[in-house]
Amino acid sequence: MVKSDGGTAVSIRDIARVELAPDERRGLTELNGEGEVVSGIAMARYGQNALDVISNVKRKIEEISSGLPEGVTIQTVYDRSELIHRAIDTLKRTLFEESVIVAAVCVLFLLHVRSALVAIVMLPVGVLVAFIVMRLLGIDSNLMSLGGIAIAIGAMVDAAIVMIENAHKHIERLRPGHSTRERASAMLDACREVGPALFFSLLIITVSFLPVFTLEGQEGRLFSPLAYTKTFSMAGAALLSVTLVPVLMMLFVRGRILPESRNPVNRFLIWIYRPMIAGVMRWKKATVLASVLIFALTLYPASRLGSEFMPTLDEGTLLYMPASLPGMSITKAAELLQTQDKIIKSFPEVESVYGKAGRANTATDPAPVEMFETVINLKPRFAWRAGLTTDKLIAELDQALQFPGLSNAWTMPIKARIDMLSTGIRTPIGIKVFGKDLAEMERLAKQIEAVVKTVPGTTSAFAERITGGSYLNIEPDRAQLARYGLSVGDLQDVIATALGGEMVSTTVEGRERYGVSVRYPRELRSSPALIEREVLVPVMGGAMVPLGQLARVEVARGTPGIRTENALLSAYIFVDIRDRDIGSYVADARRTVAEQVKFPPGYYITWSGQFEYMERAVEKMKIVIPLTLLTIFLLLYLNFRRLTETLIVMLSVPFALVGGVWLMWALDYNLSVAVAVGFIALAGVAAETGVVMLIYLDHAWTRARERCLAEGREPGPAELYGAVMEGAVERVRPKVMTVVAIMAGLLPIMWGTGTGSEVMSRIAAPMVGGMISSTVLTLGVIPALYALVKQWPLERASRRARGSTTTALGPVH
Repeated sequence: MVKSDGGTAVSIRDIARVELAPDERRGLTELNGEGEVVSGIAMARYGQNALDVISNVKRKIEEISSGLPEGVTIQTVYDRSELIHRAIDTLKRTLFEESVIVAAVCVLFLLHVRSALVAIVMLPVGVLVAFIVMRLLGIDSNLMSLGGIAIAIGAMVDAAIVMIENAHKHIERLRPGHSTRERASAMLDACREVGPALFFSLLIITVSFLPVFTLEGQEGRLFSPLAYTKTFSMAGAALLSVTLVPVLMMLFVRGRILPESRNPVNRFLIWIYRPMIAGVMRWKKATVLASVLIFALTLYPASRLGSEFMPTLDEGTLLYMPASLPGMSITKAAELLQTQDKIIKSFPEVESVYGKAGRANTATDPAPVEMFETVINLKPRFAWRAGLTTDKLIAELDQALQFPGLSNAWTMPIKARIDMLSTGIRTPIGIKVFGKDLAEMERLAKQIEAVVKTVPGTTSAFAERITGGSYLNIEPDRAQLARYGLSVGDLQDVIATALGGEMVSTTVEGRERYGVSVRYPRELRSSPALIEREVLVPVMGGAMVPLGQLARVEVARGTPGIRTENALLSAYIFVDIRDRDIGSYVADARRTVAEQVKFPPGYYITWSGQFEYMERAVEKMKIVIPLTLLTIFLLLYLNFRRLTETLIVMLSVPFALVGGVWLMWALDYNLSVAVAVGFIALAGVAAETGVVMLIYLDHAWTRARERCLAEGREPGPAELYGAVMEGAVERVRPKVMTVVAIMAGLLPIMWGTGTGSEVMSRIAAPMVGGMISSTVLTLGVIPALYALVKQWPLERASRRARGSTTTALGPVH
């Protein structure tokens, strides 16, 4: 009841229309092009395990499903657990394949199953060490953490392989009918001979990867689990190589061992390698010069490599995020969203389509109605049309979804969330315009949009319309307000109630609560003229004055939203590209924009999106890579205590890059953070192969000098030649074994095709290519360099000896 007049009650229904009305809609969702649906979003707390959260949500859904009304079902439209399980299954399969291949390599080369068991047993123990430390540090098993173990498996058994092979060589030198004690002593001598250098080489691999921990931002969060697990694996392998491996050798290296001279694998390797190293020793300087020339030729493929921040991880789900002009009504958004979803669902590769326009009822999703997000769940690859790839499917979808006023952008759900949280840009490349006047900024943004569309590789470019919103402006006439004794606040209260529908009370209906709002009916507020005439403002004395006499009412254009960054106004331009790498595209786009767009004083642009990550990563790598090389150099110097040997091994690193660059070019891979991580891992492994070669060359040369000393003469070039031939040719088997074991462990990663293989193959490819060129250097160039370095003091000593003889035999005056 409003009041009682002369005994007659005046109720609300006498002066107003009372009805149930919906709240203002700020968003809607649609499924499979069949119409609107009610949706809910499950959000995980920060730091929680995604699989645990998803499992708990599914269990809760099962509990409440039985109580749903007839015909109502709960359907999952996006489930991240499937991606997680696929990625983990891919790495589990890869780890198993690697382990089997590495074990087969050991058996094949040694032709002694018991000896191979030493390396085979050490492998799971080393992996277990990594898992124990992961558990202690709370690192979950995921694509990157398991990937760190995967790329370390081949190198983990290197020390065991070399020590076993060296033990075989020592046992072979024993007299026939030797005792068990003599055999054990020979194996311990073999371990002592190569153990310290092998421990240092594994330590180099471990420490050389530490600079990856310096990565920050998105790339730091992505690769830190991989860096941790690879470091744990190699540290465990280094520790086990000087503790567990000697014990296992005592237990397993028994029975009859086939001599190297009768081992068909070893005989084949020597047959191939002996003439090659003989030619190298004959043409030492030419060999070194040829290697330098090959290194110089690598500049060609290196200059042809593209660049990107990270290879795109195929999540198995697409996210369609078109940009449109501001001011779209909820009705039009619903119509357009359903049409889009129906077209997308018509593709045979699409399992389901879930579209969202606007925002959810949460403060974490401040999206306008014209912002669309469509999650496209794809069927398994075997259900796709023959020859169709994800890129081709996106191209077909993009062609089918050409609507006036819409600019298409394609990404993937997880990637989009990370990108938008980091830079606010949902496309691979974004351009941010900074200035102080919105109108001028929009003019520049539109001009840049038109220019960027002409750059080859652009599929779409859309500049935000920052002045395209419509507003109802009500400007109070302060003189008129004063005449009627009103304040601006009084006028605003009337406007808030009559037009805004201010909530004045709450009605309780059982356990439910509904807000009660008072508002003018639509027919009295549908235009500025009606608002001026029909909206009445109470004044003193009980009179009612039309709003038009107290204020000016008009529709004006303004910004639908204001962005600020670094205390400056900003406008975004979203750019989507295809069939081009980000680095070369931005270089072309920058040059084109600089030539065709003139910026007034106080206005400028920055390039953002994935390009921003890439630039930050490049700057970090300029520090990280020299730090890696310095770390390797210091560890090598601590091991050899001589500068010449240290520099010889350090040459393995740049020559390892040769094979990595050529293979990257052949596979048409772009440079990225994943590739840089692969090259960093390669540096340590390449140094290890050089250390193994120098171990045998040094031992052979030491034995040659000891023989000469026992004979009472100085060693000469002939003894040096024989020592190099012995250290290189006779011990070719362990060197090839270490390389083959590493490459055998990496090939399943490089050729993998499962979920997550896009990232892991980029890490493995430079390592595989680098191991090939590093092996050529180790087997060919290092012996030549070693001979040249050791030959110089012999020649000086020979010249001094000849000079002394000449003086002694000269005439006496």
